[in-house]
Amino acid sequence: MSPMQNSAELPTPLSPSLARGPISRIWGTVATVMSVLYTVIISPPAALCALVGKPAGVTHLGRFWAWLIIRTCGIRVIIEGLENVERIGPYVLASNHQSFFDIFAILAYMPGPFRFVAKKELLKIPVLGYALKNSDHIVIDRQAGGKGIRGAIEISRKGYNIAVFAEGHRHNDNHVHAFEEGAAWLALLTRLPVVPMAISGSGAFFPRKAMIVVPGGTMRMKLGAPIATAAMKSADRGALSHRLEESVRAMFSEEA
Repeated sequence: MSPMQNSAELPTPLSPSLARGPISRIWGTVATVMSVLYTVIISPPAALCALVGKPAGVTHLGRFWAWLIIRTCGIRVIIEGLENVERIGPYVLASNHQSFFDIFAILAYMPGPFRFVAKKELLKIPVLGYALKNSDHIVIDRQAGGKGIRGAIEISRKGYNIAVFAEGHRHNDNHVHAFEEGAAWLALLTRLPVVPMAISGSGAFFPRKAMIVVPGGTMRMKLGAPIATAAMKSADRGALSHRLEESVRAMFSEEA
């Protein structure tokens, strides 16, 4: 499969001058309100699917929710390297993290069902937190050590791809930061191949502490070659983490 570009699915990005003007501010405000509305509408049925043991329903609703947000915000998503994840089965996706749009783009455009490694603080969000907790996402409590990650072994056996933002936090300064060892540890525990992915450009849409989306931009997601972990040991997680970080740095572009 050749690299995929989703340019036909979404509006052409705004010019730099227009992106800072009043039209963009109005669009961004409306898009932000609509995104909140989508979340309010879709969270209850997602929570219901989780309650009755239908995680596939949560997957489909999550994909539709993410697609709606990206579409409404006029974000163009370009994905390169999809051939690297063809026919490899479930895998761990290790990526840098710039904004919430990284999550939306993975849900909406990456093939296969995904579950995310998430912080326990997200469980406090009404309804959405319940759906997150009860649909096989991997919730990490940093105070409880590696209990959450060890539970990922069972989740991986259900055929999900697992997405990990390996820096541990969002950074919208347009740089790749040092990787923590969680992604490597998860890959080693599950024996799944781990695929590095560099995300560029998304930090401009919704920076930390922002209240309104900046619409009409472009983000790029570039996938590297999968790394087999079946023959590795737990002591290899430092080297594997470094290898993933270097791969993401090599693929990262400061201009999406």
